[in-house]
Amino acid sequence: MFNNQKNMSRSQPYSAGSVAYDEGLRSHFGKVYNTMSIGLVVTGLTAYMVSGIPAVMQTLFTTPLVYLVMFAPMLFLMFGFTHDRIMTKSAGQLRTLFYAFCAVFGVSMSVIFLAFTGADIARAFFVTAGAFAATSAYGYTTKADLSKMTSFLFMGTIGLLIAIVVNLFLKSPMIHFLISGAGVVIYTLWTAFHTQSIKESYDVSYGEESNSKSAVLGALNLYVDFMMMFQFILSLMSNRN
Repeated sequence: MFNNQKNMSRSQPYSAGSVAYDEGLRSHFGKVYNTMSIGLVVTGLTAYMVSGIPAVMQTLFTTPLVYLVMFAPMLFLMFGFTHDRIMTKSAGQLRTLFYAFCAVFGVSMSVIFLAFTGADIARAFFVTAGAFAATSAYGYTTKADLSKMTSFLFMGTIGLLIAIVVNLFLKSPMIHFLISGAGVVIYTLWTAFHTQSIKESYDVSYGEESNSKSAVLGALNLYVDFMMMFQFILSLMSNRN
């Protein structure tokens, strides 16, 4: 259906169907970015509030719980957004689950308010926002097939996670720097790919509920891309380990 719609758009660029499709796609991306933005706010507020409670911070980051906190977002992704949950939950329930994930991510990020200055965090955030916006715009407008990158990006992400775990024990500044640089590149490319995937997955014929669920999942992908880019850029710009 999507391909047929694109063909119709080329042959009848000013048809009512083409205009309706373009408006629907813009509305769809509006839902994606709005959901993602609220998720970022939830993460930021959670991180800030948790960082302001010394007893909680001491418990979370000076005990073995630190490893659970560190990997909690990954575990949430693996077990919170399974195929069965996605298929059986409504768009509203998925959105609530997404915001819960953002809160968990916020807890794991709370330590940055102790490790970095406010100026470092703000500077890294705005650099990340600019890079994300430019890359997402490219993914939306490009005619290139970005799905060809998926194998490279998947293997790169796995390699990145392994390197991060290894360097928890090695504590090498050089490896840390290389990981941060590679992380920025990998999640920049993921952003372009996910944006194109969101665009290609939209079809008015799927119905409001199905497209709304797709918008939440698209927001989830772009949120993860943004947060990972932010962490790596913060690390590079602040020169902290």
